[in-house]
Formats: sequence, C-alpha cells, structure tokens
Amino acid sequence: MTPENIDLFSRLKALNNIGIALSREKDCTQLQEMILKEAKNLAFADGGTLYFRTDDNQLKFEIMLNDSLNLHRGGTSNSLDDLPLLPMYNENGEPNLSIVAVCAAVRGETINIPDAYSNTEFEFSGMRKFDQEMHYHSKSFLTVPMKDHDGELIGVLQLINAKDPLTGEITVFDDLEQELVESLASQAAVALANKRLLEAQRLLFDGFIQLIAKALDEKSPYNGEHCRRVPELTLMLAEAASKIDRGPLKDFKMTQADFYELKVASLLHDCGKITTPEYVLDKATKLQTIFDRIELIDTRFEVLKRDAEIALLREQLGDRLDAEALENKLAEQVKILNAESEFLHHCNKGGEFMSDELKQRVLAISKRRWRSATGQKQEEEKNFLSDNEIYNLQISKGTLTPEERQIINNHIVATIKMLEALPYPKYLQNVPEYAGGHHERMDGTGYPKGLKREQMSIPARIMGIADIFEALTAQDRPYKPVMSIPKALNILGKMKLNNHIDPDLFDVFIHQKVYLNYAKRFLIPEQIQEVDLTKLPGYNPL
Repeated sequence: MTPENIDLFSRLKALNNIGIALSREKDCTQLQEMILKEAKNLAFADGGTLYFRTDDNQLKFEIMLNDSLNLHRGGTSNSLDDLPLLPMYNENGEPNLSIVAVCAAVRGETINIPDAYSNTEFEFSGMRKFDQEMHYHSKSFLTVPMKDHDGELIGVLQLINAKDPLTGEITVFDDLEQELVESLASQAAVALANKRLLEAQRLLFDGFIQLIAKALDEKSPYNGEHCRRVPELTLMLAEAASKIDRGPLKDFKMTQADFYELKVASLLHDCGKITTPEYVLDKATKLQTIFDRIELIDTRFEVLKRDAEIALLREQLGDRLDAEALENKLAEQVKILNAESEFLHHCNKGGEFMSDELKQRVLAISKRRWRSATGQKQEEEKNFLSDNEIYNLQISKGTLTPEERQIINNHIVATIKMLEALPYPKYLQNVPEYAGGHHERMDGTGYPKGLKREQMSIPARIMGIADIFEALTAQDRPYKPVMSIPKALNILGKMKLNNHIDPDLFDVFIHQKVYLNYAKRFLIPEQIQEVDLTKLPGYNPL
C-alpha cells in the first residue's frame, strides 16, 4: 500500500469509528462537540464552528474551536450568546447569500473556499475583524450543510484553515477531505435528528404524565396538590437514601435514569383514581352525598324545637303550670337538642377514631321520634335518624363507609392494570411496580397484593412513606384538621413500630431531615413545629 492509501484507509476507519461513537453518545452537548472535533481531525483543520438552525430560520453559533488560539467556546464551555444570529432571509424573504454559512444552508451545498481574503463572492468583514482582534489569519474555509434523512436542514459545519499534517502549513481543503467531512456531516445530522426526536418524544411523554397528574388533582378539589407533592417528597427521600453513607442503606445508590423512572412512577401513582366516582373521592363529611345530609338533621332538630314550643303553649292554655316553669322546661329541652345537634355535627366531620361510647350516643339520639310531613297536611312519626344515617355517622375513622373505602382502595388495582398495559422502554420497566406498591405494608397487611418488605423494591417502599406523610400533612383535606409535623412524625413512627413502613427509610427520613426540607417548601408555618427526636417512636439515630 502507498502512504496515500494507508492514510486514506486510516481516515475511513476513523470515519467509521466516529459514526459508531455518534450513535452511542446520549448527551446532546457532548455529541455536538464530538461532531466538530472529529470533523477537524478528519480534515486536519485548525478551527471550526458549528451552527444550528433555529425555528425562525436563523443560524445560531453553537460551538467554536480553534487549536492555534486555544479557543473553546460554546458546548461544554462558556456560552456563545454574545454572538449575533445569522438570518437566513432578509425582510423581503430573500436569502442572505452573501454570508457563506447561510448560503451553504439555503442552497444545501458544500462551499469550499481556498482563500477568504481573495474571495469576492461572500462578505467576510466579520472574519477580518476577528482576525485583527485575535492576531490570526483565516484562509481556507470548508462549509458543509447538515441535513437529516428527510433532507431537513439541521445546521452548518464550518472548518477553517486546513493544515498540512507534516509541515503544519495552512493549505486548502482537497476533494478527499471534503468528501470525508460531507460524509461525517451526513452521519452527524442523522445522529442529531435522532437525539432530537428522542428528546421530543421524552418531552411529549413528560407532558402527558404532567397532564394526567394535573387532571387527577383537579378531579377533586380536596386532593388538589397530591399528585404534585408526592413526587417531590419521593425524590427528596430517594436522594437522601442514595447519599447516606452509614446504616443499612449505605450501599443503596440511584443513577439519573433511576431517579427519572421513580419520578414517572410517582407522578402516575394515583392514575387509577380517574376511575373513582367523585361522590366517594370528594366525600368531605360522613353524611355527604350530592349535598351534606346534616342539613336535613338540622331541620329535624328545628321541628323538635317547634313541637316542644307548641306543647308548652298548650300547657299554658290548660293552666297546668305557671309560665316561668314552662319557660324553664322549654329552655332545658332546647339546650339538650342543641347539644345533640352539635354532637352530630362533630361526628359528621370524621376524624382519626370514634369510640364505641360515641357510637352508642348516636344510636340513642337516633331513637328520638319526630313527625315528618307526608303530604296533604298529614304527618308521619318516625325515628330521628335513618339506618343509613346511623351507619354513616358511626364510621370509626374518616368519612368513608367500608364499602366506599373499598371503592377508594380499588384505585390502586386500576393503577396497576393501567400501568402494566403500557409498552415501556427498558429504562421505565419498573414504573408499575414502584407506583403500584405505595399502599403495601412491610408486614404484608397492605393492599392490593399483600406484599411483604422483602418482596418490594426500595423505591416502592420510598413512595409508600412519601404518600403517607403527604396525606398526613396535607392542608386540603376537609375531613381532618391541619396536622403539625410532630404529630405526623409520631404517627409515622408508630407505623414503623407496627411494621407498616420501611424502618430503615424512616430513620433516613428523620436523620436527613427530609420531613423538614419538604415542610419548608410545601407546608404552612403553623405546621412547622420543633420535633423532639428523643421522644419520637421507633426512631433509631444513624
């Protein structure tokens, strides 16, 4: 083989290796720098510039390299925003063919200039100014348009000052170098187009996820920020667990891809609630249906008060007792009725726990008799509370009956079915498992699958803690008062002792003050109270 053939063979081999490297590079900025650097190496160029086409048909300086000047601008280095954009068309819509980069872009043809200073076809005043300021001499130019597989212009690759590899003298870009750079530019354009397409698809995917999360939050006015806050808290705890350098989780690490997968899962963790009826999801009080039936009960109390007053007036007419005694008797009856009304209002709000004693009082009140109008000026005497009202008012915890709780719980089954039906890329394969496990408990008493701790991944366990803590501290739940940080952590600590949440993650949650960082961003000042960690149930300092 002649030296020329050996050189050609090595350069073709380099071009092939560059093509492989371009297809493997995932970072767009690194990819852009690789394109310009390898083009310079292939053509033995001293410098080069990479331009990208903007949506409004201008060329934007992206990266500038020059070996002699030790210049590296744009890309992974400093910004090129101070350099002006190059309009591809003037105000009349005519192409700016006097600028060599624009001309190559508009015509879609390579322009090879042996000597810019003797060239009269293009405007090089900017180049002359640059040379004067930098004490440089720009001579040969090779300007190559970059088009994707659809022929769409992506940008322009421009090389400056071809150098003889043996003598280092400035020369011209010959036909071989032009063909090599054109081939590289073609591969580079396709690689860039693919990366942009993947990025556009990812952004579209992220947009759909955010749209679903927002729709779920807007489905219920009492759950308005849940799908936004849970991902934030999930990622905060995941980052803390990934950084911890002591304790059982010291070897747990997450990559950026892992964090993204967990973010997607946390945004979609309640997507099954789209199937949950609003009357259950929005049940703010125990008696709420289309409206709060406590209003009907208030009306009945008013009827009882009216009847008591009528009875008093009748007794006065019969002159059985003196007026003062009758007034006192009526006042006492009204007092009792008001107390019972206030009690039922309190029961109707729901809470953490309702004792058997309180349930018995509801039952006692229900046995009062009252007269209800049935039409045609007739009245029917009946029990004060219906069986359904008694059933709802005696709910032990919260505002949902067991049947309604089952409807709510079914959202996680729907979530898993929906998420498992999607065709995920490899880096999102764990989304259904992460999202579907946030109601499982470490002892296997959770739902829907009754998984135990060893059957769950750490990210799924992380999401479980985040979902619980967000629900405890949320300010938009009408069935419970706003809860302070100490009280929420006390409940969480008891859940650790009862083997409901992951014990190691709970300790990281406290030790790394994840709860406090979250509180400062999302909770109101009244909730952020000092926590005595020495009295926190279940906490083992790391």
